[in-house]
Amino acid sequence: MSVILDSPRTRTGPIVSRSALAKLGGALALSVPLVLSVDLVSAAVALALGLGIILTSGLTPREFFLRTLPIWIGAPSVFVTVSLYGVARGEILFEWGVMRVSEGSLELALASALRLFAVGLPSIALFASIDPTDLADGLIQRLHFSPRFVMGALAAMRLLGLLTNDARSLALARRARGVADHGRVRRFFGAAFALFVLAIRRGTTLSTAMEARGFGVPGIRRTHARVATFDRRDALLILVCLAISGTAVGVAVATGAWNFVFTIAA
Repeated sequence: MSVILDSPRTRTGPIVSRSALAKLGGALALSVPLVLSVDLVSAAVALALGLGIILTSGLTPREFFLRTLPIWIGAPSVFVTVSLYGVARGEILFEWGVMRVSEGSLELALASALRLFAVGLPSIALFASIDPTDLADGLIQRLHFSPRFVMGALAAMRLLGLLTNDARSLALARRARGVADHGRVRRFFGAAFALFVLAIRRGTTLSTAMEARGFGVPGIRRTHARVATFDRRDALLILVCLAISGTAVGVAVATGAWNFVFTIAA
């Protein structure tokens, strides 16, 4: 059974109405400073402060859980892996072969898992309401990215949904012809090759259509169907995200818990 999530334009909330560039900038401002250290203090402070972003993102609890499911699965895996194979410091609690659990490895594992939650959950809440078309407009109009590159990337993202539909239609067609009940490995590679050919053909057609509309022609000033706005409230969102990460880093430094990521293995 497929899960259909609401469109970003149908949600409501203070963050939903902000521009795509503000959400992208906010996610970067929130995550980049936090990845410089692996410690419990900054991760816990960032996660506690980031709850405000999650609550105002416009996502329902079910939507939020489904979108962040990889993090809920990955964080325990990170904890177990770092606990068993991390840098051994302090008292050794368990040792068997190459696996060694120590007080230091447990602390590092907990900090790594908590860091994944602190960075991933608010960032996904910000990205959930970003419309790719609005982001493309903002990159072109505000940051002056190349329209050829941005629109090409946007078109490729739009074609991903068609590729999924092609795979489903191809599977149903093969089943209707009675060739989908045996040879699963061979059928998988055959379907993958067919999808590859369809993707090339569709990409070639799209490229021709974009060239016919003047994309990539030097010296042409393009007009825009939508105006990408960026106001004070958008800047405020970025400042709030930067304040969250800055506060987390400041508290970690003040308490002596700051653990620069490149010095962990030292």
